[in-house]
Amino acid sequence: MTTLLVSQPNFADHQTPKGHPERADRIRVVEDVLAGPQFAALKRRNAPFGDLMLAELVHDGAYLARLRDARPAEGIGQIDADTFISHGSMDAAATGLGGALAGLEAVLLGEVDNAFCAIRPPGHHAEIATPMGFCLINTIAIVAREAQRKYGAERVAIVDFDVHHGNGTQDIFKDDPSVFYASSHQMPLYPGTGRPDETGMGNIVNAALPAHSGGEAMRAAYRDIILPALDNFAPDLLLISAGFDAHIRDPLAQLEWVDDDFHWVTGKLMDIAEKRCANRIVSLLEGGYDLKGLAGGVRQHVATLQG
Repeated sequence: MTTLLVSQPNFADHQTPKGHPERADRIRVVEDVLAGPQFAALKRRNAPFGDLMLAELVHDGAYLARLRDARPAEGIGQIDADTFISHGSMDAAATGLGGALAGLEAVLLGEVDNAFCAIRPPGHHAEIATPMGFCLINTIAIVAREAQRKYGAERVAIVDFDVHHGNGTQDIFKDDPSVFYASSHQMPLYPGTGRPDETGMGNIVNAALPAHSGGEAMRAAYRDIILPALDNFAPDLLLISAGFDAHIRDPLAQLEWVDDDFHWVTGKLMDIAEKRCANRIVSLLEGGYDLKGLAGGVRQHVATLQG
């Protein structure tokens, strides 16, 4: 396998208050772990600026204006109880989007088999009309739409193993059978969505896991629910919302996965990608708020993508 690592040079431009779990050190830790000799074979690329107007592919027409209105001239502004925006946040979001689109292009043009994009802020909580949950724009949703619009993909799948349900991604695609969305997540937990009976047009699959259930419950959910549905969907492209906050060390949740669980789930998703879409995977960093847990999960995820 040939794997592309897309890094974001201006990740620290998105500032959050001291003590906030979604902080610039997350990307520094990811960069450190992926600088090791195990990852010497990675192709590497810095994220270019992306066009934020592409957000209108998935968000409503007033969405970007609301973000710009909330952005302060200096310091840090607050959108909701958890979500903050600083003067440089829009540039960081644009570069995160550009990085994800660079990964998409490299995969769909056959330059690499798969890509991991180490970007922030995360995106999967951003709904059609509402930024929330540390998220400003729904980057993975924009990537899915651009895969269809620019590259002619007909059936795009998104699998989300972040510990929190991706309510934004579900909100955007719940009425569109050309995009499959599957999520494994702790329930009950923020944001309170993701019940198994939330199925959209048959294109939404939610595997809700109880606190302290560990890796065995996750593996059963993938074997019995998510992987068969993904295989049946037969995607042209697989996108991954790669959150590492299900890790046992994470302070915001209690699913208690260990490093090897991220290796297992990545490998199983790769098996479907090999069968259904010529190995084409683009993975975007979402959550993961304990730095050691994040490093361990990313190490396993990217090493597995490399094959």
